Amino acid sequence: MTWTTFLQIVELRTKIVSISTFVLSGLSVYWIYGQMPWLLVVLLFFTVLAVDMGTTAFNTFFDFERGVDDANTNQEADKVLIHRKTPSGYALLAALALFAFAGVLGLFLALWKGWPLLVLGIVSFFVAYRYSGGKTPLSATPWGEFFAGLFLGSVLWLVVCFTLAPPSVPTPAWQPEFWTRHLLASLPSFFFIASILTVNNACDREGDRTSGRQTLSLALGPRADLLIVLLPLAAYVTMIAQSLLELLPIGMTYAALLGLALSIPIWRAMFERGFSHRTKGSNMGDVSRSFLIFTLFSGLGLFSGIVLR
Repeated sequence: MTWTTFLQIVELRTKIVSISTFVLSGLSVYWIYGQMPWLLVVLLFFTVLAVDMGTTAFNTFFDFERGVDDANTNQEADKVLIHRKTPSGYALLAALALFAFAGVLGLFLALWKGWPLLVLGIVSFFVAYRYSGGKTPLSATPWGEFFAGLFLGSVLWLVVCFTLAPPSVPTPAWQPEFWTRHLLASLPSFFFIASILTVNNACDREGDRTSGRQTLSLALGPRADLLIVLLPLAAYVTMIAQSLLELLPIGMTYAALLGLALSIPIWRAMFERGFSHRTKGSNMGDVSRSFLIFTLFSGLGLFSGIVLR
């Protein structure tokens, strides 16, 4: 397996989602506590990246084995198992190796920070596998968007905040207010990430129907397309609400308004184009751009709070 093949199997370009949550939650920790344990930042970053890449490798393997990815309907160049006849075992090997690497780092971090991190890690590993593996993968159910947003948005956010919280924070494992505050802060990421998967599933209706999957986009039909706009709108509204309640920096209000203004033309272009395998490349590019806008302005909003604290 070449390095290029490996990068296509793990779809490195899609890691902007987990990196976004990692960066924004890290900035949130810095804004709240005024310090950052940089060694933990580095170790946690590689752990998160390995889990995300391993999850994608599992998805690549199982989608090929189940016939979800089919050369007749799928036009994504990175699907090397169907377009370049790459052995599916390469994807499985990559997934297992990445999960093993992440497991070692994760166990070390759990021993350092405490048992809640171990629990969150085990649950995350299980869901990462079940997302595309098992008899009925989570991605093949109407709950796929929820689990993607929950774990890549909220659970990852909590993992980062618990890991990077300074020792001066009194036993966060036993502080409900600690978990509640950070869970609320994660909601914009939760909503936006769920919207990305909604775009993906809306474009994959034809292939998913053929393979017997029952995603939310298939269950609701074209009505599910409204979530492509409603979910990011919910993200920006929760940003503004928490900013006004001083749970987030006031700069997040301006970030949300600017992000919303720049995203509206992108959403309009997607709906004018329609959602199908033919338009998937363009639509995924557009939703990625709107997500990058969200990440950039959210980061600037959090950074403004750090500077002006």
